[in-house]
Amino acid sequence: MNVLLFEINPFIPPAVPISLAYIGAFLKEKGFQVKIVNIGENTPFSLHMLYSIINDFKPRLVGFSTYQRNILYVIGIARFIKSVDPKIKIAIGGPQATFMPSSALESIRCIDFICRDEGEIALLNIAEAIRDERKDNVIPGSSCRCDDHLFYDGDEIIPFKKLDRYPSPYFQDDLIDFSNLEEAIMFTSRGCPYGCIFCYTPNAFKRKVRFHSIERVIEEIEWVYKKGIKKFWFADPSFSINIERVDRLMEEIIQREINAQIWLETRVDLINDELLKKMRHAGVYLIAYGLESASENVLNYLNKNLSLHDMQRAIRLTQKYEIDVELFTQYGLPNETFADAMKTLQFLKDNNVKIRGNSNSQQMQLYFGTEVFDSHQKYGIQPLEKTAPLYISIGKQYETKHLSFSEIKKISTIWEKESLDGAKRKVS
Repeated sequence: MNVLLFEINPFIPPAVPISLAYIGAFLKEKGFQVKIVNIGENTPFSLHMLYSIINDFKPRLVGFSTYQRNILYVIGIARFIKSVDPKIKIAIGGPQATFMPSSALESIRCIDFICRDEGEIALLNIAEAIRDERKDNVIPGSSCRCDDHLFYDGDEIIPFKKLDRYPSPYFQDDLIDFSNLEEAIMFTSRGCPYGCIFCYTPNAFKRKVRFHSIERVIEEIEWVYKKGIKKFWFADPSFSINIERVDRLMEEIIQREINAQIWLETRVDLINDELLKKMRHAGVYLIAYGLESASENVLNYLNKNLSLHDMQRAIRLTQKYEIDVELFTQYGLPNETFADAMKTLQFLKDNNVKIRGNSNSQQMQLYFGTEVFDSHQKYGIQPLEKTAPLYISIGKQYETKHLSFSEIKKISTIWEKESLDGAKRKVS
């Protein structure tokens, strides 16, 4: 049975569809044929091309990695696929889908499944049910559309404790196109134990962290490195959550003389002098830290449990080893005034952090599954859209108790004028 997977990011150049590649590798291991379509900025794509893909590959299941920014594209392509062959089943998963209310899609007849749990296992359960022509529509790990056109939730699934049980997507050349790949996205862990109110990850992974073994990570790095890729983006939300483990990984990279360039993100309380020294030796050229706001009055609302003193110390220590620093920041935050937002901009200048890349600030967005979305009234958030479709979260269409929509736009304009690279972010 064939499974077609879509990664749609029309606003940025194509990147490695790493999450779908993990799912694809797992499905292939279980005997399914998998094809990934990766649509990015300026990617040649048309309905004629899509029609040809459907007719040539003949998928029985199509899966979409779904975000707020691409949900309308997903629905449009899904409708077209159903018009070509109504028997094809369509599933959505990812950040926008995991916590989306089922009622949001009950009138959108082109979606059959919503993946609620770990993508590899949830989509495998769906694929096996379709392959085996099982009549029961309620499948573990998913919400499933039944004969009455309503969605019903399957049982929760228990993910693997050891991530190495998932095959590496990099070891299968037909899943990832290496020909135009300049940078590899790597995961050494999944999950985050912290509780930042604006972040979906803690709820999605139940505040637990699971790891790949160091041996598996090194094997992937060496494999990709031999393909000619020298740049690595470690996308773990808190890369050095286990400092001893990361120390071992850096030591392995050094000993194997892998001449890599490494970007990573972590928290300022998860680094120390010796680790940064070893990171620099291993090829780490840039570390991104989550500042969010330089106003203690605002930080107290975000549940980050970090201080500006911690941040300044980490910046100085990182710069000491000639590692560049990026700071994730946001505006439009709970309890933030215009003056608070300007403090954040000034903090970057005072600490010699260049306003480029991920140091370009962005407006906080309220997504399904975040505390600030679920309790937006408590945090003084006033949504602007009264009639938006239920599959669209509040996003950045809001005012706050202390900031009008026009003031939020003014803050955005000020940051854009200070940007050194046209306000282009790498991570959203």
